[in-house]
Amino acid sequence: MPEHLDDVLRNLKPLEPIELPLLEARGCVLVEDVTAPVALPPFDNSSMDGYAVRTADVAGATEEFPAALTVVGDIAAGARDLPTVGPGEAARIMTGAPLPPGAEAVVPVEWTDGGTGTGPVTSMAAHGTAPGGGSGEVLVHRPVGEHGHVRARGSDIGAGALALRAGTVLGPPQIGLLAAIGRAVVRVRPRPRVVVLSTGSELVPPGETLGPGRIHDSNSYALTAAAREAGAIAFRVASVSDDAATLRATVDDQLARADVLVTSGGVSVGAYDVVKEALSRPDEEGGRVEFRRLAMQPGKPQGFGRIGPDRTPLLALPGNPVSSYVSFELFVRPVIRTLMGLPPDDRGTLRAVCPEGVASSPRGKRQFLRGRYHGGTVTPVGGSGSHLVKALSDANALIVVPEETTSVAPGAEVDVVLLG
Repeated sequence: MPEHLDDVLRNLKPLEPIELPLLEARGCVLVEDVTAPVALPPFDNSSMDGYAVRTADVAGATEEFPAALTVVGDIAAGARDLPTVGPGEAARIMTGAPLPPGAEAVVPVEWTDGGTGTGPVTSMAAHGTAPGGGSGEVLVHRPVGEHGHVRARGSDIGAGALALRAGTVLGPPQIGLLAAIGRAVVRVRPRPRVVVLSTGSELVPPGETLGPGRIHDSNSYALTAAAREAGAIAFRVASVSDDAATLRATVDDQLARADVLVTSGGVSVGAYDVVKEALSRPDEEGGRVEFRRLAMQPGKPQGFGRIGPDRTPLLALPGNPVSSYVSFELFVRPVIRTLMGLPPDDRGTLRAVCPEGVASSPRGKRQFLRGRYHGGTVTPVGGSGSHLVKALSDANALIVVPEETTSVAPGAEVDVVLLG
């Protein structure tokens, strides 16, 4: 099994970097270090609605003996013309507004009478003291320390400092940081485009009525969702009937929009295994898919090759739902991450106690059992059947039983691969 993955990854390299607008770069991998051209915040600003003051003027303020200050102006967020706060003065200030010259701190409005000449209040708006007045007197009932309730310039990040390192996956917080420092576009590796299609004349799309001998196509939906969860831009193609010519034509049509092709079904040794029939022969460019039988359960039959003029990777997975999903985790997910410029293995393996043990496992095959992991223990879910979709949906881990192990005693430790 490891040899198959090595063969799949051996000739793959990350996709070429491109520049994308910020929102289109979500989920992509940064290929450059990004430094901040400006400090964040770019100026000292208030973290509260209140009054900008000199600390000496409110040093002894109490409820009984408040400090009376003359209000010299209002400062809203985005204000440019700022009043200077001198001795015995204050400026009414809103959250995010720049600290005016002369002021050293902000007294929250809750510590004042709100400029009404009465007792403490809980909001400016409640007493009609939103920006616009800028005159009168305010009584301050508590002292404030230097820089109290002030967000200092550069307290988040300084100008010229490293904001994001190359190799960072851009999620919403990283996109927000890039926007905050003024970056409109960013250089990234694009998310791979993965095209998923299922094969089988028995397959019917969800939402349609099942006829005799028919089943709903679940694989293409599960694999497309898995590819998107892994970071790819994934496209689902309608299932293809058991006809080699139709399958080959469908695959050729999809090459133009695919960085990776993933099929499910038709890779075993049956009479209608059309994936093998259609793709094992070389194409016009000499590309073909090689089919193998791996020492693993589920997922024994596998196919891999590079086809078309661009030598697009194609991974042919088995058709049983659990087999195809486990195969995706072991082989397709590493391909997607490699194309993104990330380490192939992000799942990792940990050790966990298996209270129930595993009664039997086939000698000579590495078994991947569905399990439920919690707090250092893992419990098998649903048995080893590769058709058990409900059991797969209940699992959050794979229990790995090595090739030479035929049973696991209750309470023994096992290797566990966490899913999601």
